[in-house]
Amino acid sequence: MKTLTDHVAQYAAYHLDARNVATHWVGVPMIMLAVATLLARPMWAVGAMPMSPAVLLSLGCALFYLRLDLRFGLAMTAWLAVFVAMAHALAAQPTALWLAAGIGLFVVGWAIQFLGHHFEGRKPAFVDDIVGLLIGPLFLAVKLAFALGWRLDLKADIERRVVRPRAQAPGAMA
Repeated sequence: MKTLTDHVAQYAAYHLDARNVATHWVGVPMIMLAVATLLARPMWAVGAMPMSPAVLLSLGCALFYLRLDLRFGLAMTAWLAVFVAMAHALAAQPTALWLAAGIGLFVVGWAIQFLGHHFEGRKPAFVDDIVGLLIGPLFLAVKLAFALGWRLDLKADIERRVVRPRAQAPGAMA
């Protein structure tokens, strides 16, 4: 079973160009919200809690993240919860608005992602490993933690594993 370091290092190897990483800060959240929005119908109540396919998928993702790392897992669970709440609000809108928001976010989010990978000159990580679809959001959480000076031991481990082209400046994970 792959560790947090294994997953993030593999993903980071596909994201060495700063422009590509920048597009991910926009595209990944858009795609996450789009998927949650499109899966937020049907919605039913389990006690006082609203339930939907979006909630079930998010719970599965949260378990995956928590298994990799408790601190990042908790952060990702909170992020997923916010997106599911937003998705449920969008799903409560008229069908045309719900679908326009979900499909629009999905298409534009992926267009931004593919632009980033055009800059990178490399295909998206999920093409080689479908789990990359789950690692993309986690990669952003990890990058944020590093920017805040947290988990620098993890950063060092990842950077030791990521092979950079000679022209690439050191610190791409920074």
